[in-house]
Amino acid sequence: MTPLPRTPSFRLDAKTALVTGASSGIGLACAAALAEAGAQVTMLARGAGRLESAAAAIRATGGHVTPQALDVTDITALRALIAARGPFDVLVNAAGLARHSPALETREEDFDAVASVNIKAAYFAAQAVAQGLIAAGKPGSLIQISSQMGHVGGVDRAVYCASKHALEGMTKAMAMEWGSHGIRVNTLCPTFILTPLTQSTFDNAERRAWIESKIKLGRVGEVEDIMGAVVYLASDASALVTGTALKVDGGWTAG
Repeated sequence: MTPLPRTPSFRLDAKTALVTGASSGIGLACAAALAEAGAQVTMLARGAGRLESAAAAIRATGGHVTPQALDVTDITALRALIAARGPFDVLVNAAGLARHSPALETREEDFDAVASVNIKAAYFAAQAVAQGLIAAGKPGSLIQISSQMGHVGGVDRAVYCASKHALEGMTKAMAMEWGSHGIRVNTLCPTFILTPLTQSTFDNAERRAWIESKIKLGRVGEVEDIMGAVVYLASDASALVTGTALKVDGGWTAG
């Protein structure tokens, strides 16, 4: 009988994961998906109340999570937490910030705020998790929640696009440097996802029609569309995937 290859496991049992921006939206969906796949998940977000509620909801489904209120822009505190609770097998950096305006009207304080969360915090979260894994001699999977806007431009989104293009570049460089340690680094790039933070955009009928016209599958994204993708990147099912961008964009960037 011909021996058959076996599909790698999508399970994350005995794995530890850190998810930032985990109290709502994409971050909460990622935390729930990883917990459902068996991971022990540390959930980070600024607001303790919403975070505790989100953690309780995951626990109610049988997931194992630990909430921790923390502002990811406090790099000292972020490093200390990762050092104390790591090494983490999986990082999902879902904390993000968007302040949209025409490029001619961008304020310096808005640029700095977006860069602080979307670039600086993401960079040093990945660095700290990688340092812990290398010190422990363990492989790992680092996942940055990027955007389709890390691959294209968008009107009134120069700052946001700049931050996500930067995230794509640093991910490739980190993948090159840390591959020899068995650490994989990838981005997950959603299209517009319906969340409380994006609701105002979708409430604008003209803007929603424009978004739907760009998505080849004809509908906006839901957080559930992200969940399978993040488990794939976190698991052994993607063992040879690093330095790449997984676009969950309904075909937006296809042309």
